[in-house]
Amino acid sequence: MRLLPLLLAIYFCLQCNFTQAAASRPNIVILYADDMGYGDLAIQNPESKIRTPHLDQLAREGLRFTDAHSSSGICTPSRYAMLTGRSHWRKFHGIVNSFGPPSFDAELTLPAMLQQQGYRTACIGKWHLGWNWSALMRPGAKPDPKTGYAPADFDWTKPIPGGPRDRGFDYYFGDDVPNFPPYAWFENDRVITPPTVPLAITPQTAEGNWEARPGPMVAGWDFHAVMPRITDRTVAWIGEQRGQPNPFFLYVPFTSPHAPIVPSPEFAGKSKAGGYGDFMEQTDDSVGRILAALKTYGFADNTLVIFSADNGAETYAYARIQKFDHRSSGPLRGVKRDLWEGGHRVPFIVRWPGVVAPNKTTAALVSQIDLMATFASISGFKLPAGSAEDSHDLLPVLKSSASSPRRTIVHNTNANSYALRHDQWLLVAAKTGAVSKVPVGFDQANHYTPHDQPGELFDLSRDVAQRDNLYEKEPKVVAELRALLETVRQRGQVR
Repeated sequence: MRLLPLLLAIYFCLQCNFTQAAASRPNIVILYADDMGYGDLAIQNPESKIRTPHLDQLAREGLRFTDAHSSSGICTPSRYAMLTGRSHWRKFHGIVNSFGPPSFDAELTLPAMLQQQGYRTACIGKWHLGWNWSALMRPGAKPDPKTGYAPADFDWTKPIPGGPRDRGFDYYFGDDVPNFPPYAWFENDRVITPPTVPLAITPQTAEGNWEARPGPMVAGWDFHAVMPRITDRTVAWIGEQRGQPNPFFLYVPFTSPHAPIVPSPEFAGKSKAGGYGDFMEQTDDSVGRILAALKTYGFADNTLVIFSADNGAETYAYARIQKFDHRSSGPLRGVKRDLWEGGHRVPFIVRWPGVVAPNKTTAALVSQIDLMATFASISGFKLPAGSAEDSHDLLPVLKSSASSPRRTIVHNTNANSYALRHDQWLLVAAKTGAVSKVPVGFDQANHYTPHDQPGELFDLSRDVAQRDNLYEKEPKVVAELRALLETVRQRGQVR
């Protein structure tokens, strides 16, 4: 009988220690914009025609990185890399297409890692990393070349495996991909309302094309209502965490400012950069609402907030310069899909009260891939061998603005085109013209003159706009970087 009180005392002591340990770790929130250019963040573009007051304030309250990169110039690979700590090009290059399979196999993911450390995990927004759609596809289902799959091709009452719930997220709410079917809301592993009609859209967006692929749609689906509902659900979920003993990890991949560019009516005409500018200002407003919710519900002081984007702005950015004199890429050359800096150098802000000093800027070279090792360090998780092999721990950088442990990044969007960043050098290992489809006669990169050479070499310490191709002038550097690129591709990340 004397043993029982002792066992109870040990149990409650362990529970107390676990609760205290959980309380000492921060909540973690990643806010992830879709197709947002480096120059769309007003605080780092003095000539911006788009206002981002909430993001600017977030930057003033934390650390802003000016040399941060996504893994790819397109969305699925960048998301995969960030959530695994593994360069996407080790496995694939392209996006998950409509009703495509999961990008993951057995990789350890960032949310699964934090889940093991006692975090409650949620993803609210755009997934675009695939599902096992075959589990609810009816026998004989086959997409029509023009209209895609029919609503009746699926049994919408069944759960959809392979999605966020199977990758470490306790909860998911979103629309999967804003311009891909099914056009419906998902909660966890199910579609909330079955889509019963084929895609039907109005004839005009605020800017650019609809880019909506054919397939099943919920009757009355409103593209303009997507971002507001994602924001509303995020705010509500934060409120639901009050009183919970363990920290949370919240990943909010926005559907904006990606096409279709559909700002809500209250944002129409607010910016000086057209429909995209309006949608970008709505994105900033959503960030403001989410940050306000963290404060309202008492989480702001113990929450690490990161804001970034999956790649640079879409090619509509070229016309935006001509029409509104707004450069979505800021001083950088290139846009979404490019190996040039504008394709993958993205906004990156970190706020962590009491740990990250406010109102700081750093030129430390970092990648979104580094979040995995950084969060492992913060949460006390020991990464097993064979996982997150390309990720670096940025915690010293966050705490003291120390130099980055990273010197090298391999950039890639397409299977046959790579670029290597090493220190100040950027080698584009592809023939000029095979990298980007810049409109003929249009000079987006400040009077850049093309060169008919088998590659490009830039010294970004003095030429961030990538105007001066040094490929022929620096053959020794080119040879060293080509050898390093091959080493990294074959053996793993150089540390």
